[in-house]
Amino acid sequence: MPVRRLTRSRANGTIAGVCAGLADYFGVDVVLARLLFVLLTIAGAVIGGVIVYLAAWLIMPEGDDQAVPAAERRVLRRSTTDRQIAGVCGGLAEYFVVDSTVVRLLWVVLSIFGGAVIGGVIAYALAWLIVPRATSGSVSTTVSASTA
Repeated sequence: MPVRRLTRSRANGTIAGVCAGLADYFGVDVVLARLLFVLLTIAGAVIGGVIVYLAAWLIMPEGDDQAVPAAERRVLRRSTTDRQIAGVCGGLAEYFVVDSTVVRLLWVVLSIFGGAVIGGVIAYALAWLIVPRATSGSVSTTVSASTA
């Protein structure tokens, strides 16, 4: 069995394909990988996040973008049916197949006890901008491999 390699994605990349390569490697939606990278960059030091991205750009080889076949692939979208503000927590709940109340409660608790209420609000606003809105009124966590 060949060993899977962590590579940058040319086809799905926005800047250098680092987050898209990580998403392909871990089998998650590229939007989730980008969102986590941005949130972790803000939580740490912005300059540190930029340096990490540049280092990953240099270290990760460019891939050949051969998609791994999958019958169903989950995509992260803001929910249109389960939303309180912008549908970010509802979309995360649909993606991870958990109750949206748990996601909302976890977001608030981490913001308050992390001592970064403003950081939690900024993170939510960034998620609102980064995560695309679902196009239909139904749960938008799965698409067939032919449309992905």
